[in-house]
Amino acid sequence: MQDTIARYGEPKNEPVFGYLPGSAERAALKAELAKLGSASADVPLYIGGERVRTGKTRNLTSPHSHRHSLGVFHQGGASHVEQAISAALAAQAGWAALPWQQRAAVFLKAADLLSGPWRMRLNASTMLGQSKTCYQAEIDAACELADFFRFNVYFYRRLLEAEQPLSSTLTWNQLDLRPLEGFVFAVTPFNFTSIAGNLPTAPALLGNVVVWKPAATSMLSAYYIMELLLEAGLPRGVINLVAGPASEIGAVALSHPSLAGVHFTGSTGVFQQMWRTVGSNIDRYRTYPRLVGETGGKDFILAHDSADEDALVAAIVRGGFEYQGQKCSAASRIYVPKTLWGRIRDKLCAEIESIRCGDPSDFRNFMGAVIDASAFQSISGYIRAAESNPGARVLVGGECDDSVGYFIRPTLVEAEDPRHKLMSEEIFGPVVTLHVYDDWHEALRLTDTASPYALTGAVFARDRQVIDHAMASLRHAAGNFYINDKPTGAVVGQQPFGGARGSGTNDKAGSSMNLLRWTSLRAIKENFVPPRDYRYGFLTAE
Repeated sequence: MQDTIARYGEPKNEPVFGYLPGSAERAALKAELAKLGSASADVPLYIGGERVRTGKTRNLTSPHSHRHSLGVFHQGGASHVEQAISAALAAQAGWAALPWQQRAAVFLKAADLLSGPWRMRLNASTMLGQSKTCYQAEIDAACELADFFRFNVYFYRRLLEAEQPLSSTLTWNQLDLRPLEGFVFAVTPFNFTSIAGNLPTAPALLGNVVVWKPAATSMLSAYYIMELLLEAGLPRGVINLVAGPASEIGAVALSHPSLAGVHFTGSTGVFQQMWRTVGSNIDRYRTYPRLVGETGGKDFILAHDSADEDALVAAIVRGGFEYQGQKCSAASRIYVPKTLWGRIRDKLCAEIESIRCGDPSDFRNFMGAVIDASAFQSISGYIRAAESNPGARVLVGGECDDSVGYFIRPTLVEAEDPRHKLMSEEIFGPVVTLHVYDDWHEALRLTDTASPYALTGAVFARDRQVIDHAMASLRHAAGNFYINDKPTGAVVGQQPFGGARGSGTNDKAGSSMNLLRWTSLRAIKENFVPPRDYRYGFLTAE
């Protein structure tokens, strides 16, 4: 044991590689894609530091080539969840007792490994398993996950140093940032490798232990995240990974008396059901569980007549169709004034038509495939609803083909009815619905009320009074609000991410606010010179 003052300065965001033709990173990534694409992964459970193979396996496949097997992953059941919880609780005391710098060192090392020798491995596994382009994988798997690891350490140190109370003469007051009593259940989505890595590790940094259930469609990248953390020195049992049927795993974890918190990203419906389950079991728990969830979105772009036309078109295309629209922040509903629509319609349609879709290993493709057959059916159902509804019409795209991969062409729908289902329901795919409006004030009201979500949104205008008016009118319509920019691409340390209403608890991943949710504060008062008589001075006779 040594007494040290750890100085970890303000981190910088990981530089994003461009993967330009002829670049070293492009060649390295292509080599890793060939290596992982021809291998056969055998992904285990991770319980108490052991790699557990149950023999009950499911295939790992590429969404853009669903007959191509990438290997298998092993599934667990109720007994494995119980074992994972027991392993986590057994590791809790030792992990929490480590000086915070020693816990932080694990994640700082993981970040440096990810910046270097693990970068292409995480990127390639994300491209193959989740059908991301090289650039989307780079931003997500390499850069954002490394940023989470580094910035979480920085934010934690700031909390330890800054969040201390005043002390008067003769006393010393302190705040102890304790981990929660019990385990955190982290449930992560397929669409962001960085989120999958952050949800279990952010609570762990603060001394918590975790049972992690990744999405079945992201098991290849989840496998490499676990292996990365183990190489970085994560002790046995701190984070335990259990894959398998969501209902079976959730039933055990959510009803366990030692459940201390839920860290979730996924659909609004699933999170609401988890909340109901916790509520119905509330008298079983040792402590009230913390519920942190980032859920659905129906994210908007609202254009004013003074908007920069080219910037608006670029934002709609990038915001709506990057990663096939499979982002909770993706631009999904667009409001354009009639005076502007005539000027941008042809260009917008032409730009969408120009998008190349296909295997992400071909770096000329802007879009890959949607994640699986279920998503393909759901998204294509929305397109059929637009084609058969007289109040909406498909302007561009609409073609769906699952013969090789789950490909859906980028689709633009114009809806006459501003409350059409395609303007209000989350589609989570490459379908953008646009409404042409007459009145700016009515457009503001529709933007605020037409959807139950409030995650991200953007306003495009040059007029500063218009921008100020929109910011005030839409104050609660989006947790992340953008001015003359697409509503996607929040950067750790720059735009803390999260929304309210039907979009979650708005606990702002990538900030100190999120970390505080994984602590249970203890106030400590030490009296250096305590009184030795119960009598106060006012009790003395005149």
